[in-house]
Amino acid sequence: MPDTLRLPGRLTAPSPGWTTRADVVIVGSGIAGLTAALRLRGSVDRILVVTKDVLNAGSTQWAQGGIAAALGPGDTPEQHEADTLVAGAGACDLDAVRVLVNEGPEAVRELIALGTNFDHTDDGELSLTREGGHHRDRIAHAGGDATGAEIQRALIAAIEAAPDIEVIQHALAVDLLLGEDAAGTTGVAGLTLHVIGEGERDGVGAVHCRAVVLASGGLGQVFSQTTNPSVSTGDGMALALRAGATLRDLEFVQFHPTVMYLGPDSRGQQPLISEAVRGEGAFLVDDDGTRIMEGVHELADLAPRDVVAKAIMKRMLETGRPHMWLDARHLGAEFWERRFPTILATARSHGIDPVTELIPVAPACHYASGGVRTDLYGRTDLPGLYATGEVACSGVHGANRLASNSLLEGLVFSRRIAEVLPGELPAWREPSADRRTAGLVAGDIRRELQETMTSRSGVLRSAPGLAEGAAVLDKLAGHAAEAVDQASWEATNLLTISAALAGAAALREETRGSHWRDDFPERDDAHWAGHFDVTMDDGVTTVAFVPAPATDGGLG
Repeated sequence: MPDTLRLPGRLTAPSPGWTTRADVVIVGSGIAGLTAALRLRGSVDRILVVTKDVLNAGSTQWAQGGIAAALGPGDTPEQHEADTLVAGAGACDLDAVRVLVNEGPEAVRELIALGTNFDHTDDGELSLTREGGHHRDRIAHAGGDATGAEIQRALIAAIEAAPDIEVIQHALAVDLLLGEDAAGTTGVAGLTLHVIGEGERDGVGAVHCRAVVLASGGLGQVFSQTTNPSVSTGDGMALALRAGATLRDLEFVQFHPTVMYLGPDSRGQQPLISEAVRGEGAFLVDDDGTRIMEGVHELADLAPRDVVAKAIMKRMLETGRPHMWLDARHLGAEFWERRFPTILATARSHGIDPVTELIPVAPACHYASGGVRTDLYGRTDLPGLYATGEVACSGVHGANRLASNSLLEGLVFSRRIAEVLPGELPAWREPSADRRTAGLVAGDIRRELQETMTSRSGVLRSAPGLAEGAAVLDKLAGHAAEAVDQASWEATNLLTISAALAGAAALREETRGSHWRDDFPERDDAHWAGHFDVTMDDGVTTVAFVPAPATDGGLG
């Protein structure tokens, strides 16, 4: 990124008009946030959950495929580990992966005990399917293709039955409050929120707390086409970075290979065609009906997502076509209606009937494998700040997330935060005067930023393209906001994360997992086995390489 690029050290915002207190504040209401809240009950006196929209508006609600765990006959955590490491292309943290796969089955069983209604076979066994990169049927699903919605329903029901957990909806987390403890160590003292229409708590206020758990989701709205909901503007990552936490692996953004193509002018959240459709036998073809994935990978259409996305993009570039096709016609109407009712209804609402027609598909931004760097218990390097779910980088996903490991990660690592947080809750810190330089960019930069990130830091990257993109980001940073509002706060967060992502992508001169450089087309363990960490000091970012051994034995 250009040396001249300076970002706000904190967001310009009115002084807090109200104040409240909680021992722990959880930012986000998906599987990660609500699991943390429920697991902390009884161990922490006062828990406050804040969510940017309503409780079910985040990414969990949209998860179609399911949740992966070694629950089926003949499957083992070791096999799940092997598939995760191969998908992660040498960038996974082995200890984190082992935590995930070994604790995952019990965590899913507890989710079932909570009231989640997963699908079952006719003989009463848990129905398991397969997705890309998995060598076993280990994906538990609900409502055919409405897994996330069912998990969200069960979690919200449990939260509503827990009156000791306070919830504030329509609350945008603006910035962390910092303070010093008795030893002079700077850490979390609370956070500022902007709340719309919550009675007396309206406008910007401050919550003083002992710890914050970030579970605020990803950065999908950085790109012009994404499967992420509109709330996914990287707010949690950005406020953590501004406060002194480290972001890791931001360049590893997974582009889902089969997102329904709605035309060249379509923007924002796009309809996902779950990988589970290919798990049930659908396959990719070009305009001539030639199967795209044959001979590309041993798993063909069920190869890891980065492999499939690259194969689709290559064929699109070769043919000049804006999309490829997914053929699932042979599944039949009865199967579609039973197994994928949500996808079927969505496709038909856009004029495509998958029972009788090919589905136009192209890659779109889907998941951030990187985020706020944590240890195996969700701790960040900022005292009092924890992170879990897509906002975090636990090390599980490496360079490319294995299908359906994301819900499991939020579930497992939120449980682990709840194991340690009650016993290590910091003493109250008094918020210090915030000396970071305030700033805000105009909300109307959003479209140009998204177009630039998609064309220059999207599926296919190169040094010239990344340099051109960085120059645009530098220009956009100069568009100061005239109004202090949510559009400008979100645009500033998007710009902050875009600059960090593009900076790491420019420095990683190799192709690994979901990071694809056409000027460095090979994976290079000799030079790039490791991570790029991004830090910020009052608006000035630094990107540093941290060497680490490759973790897949060269199988990626």
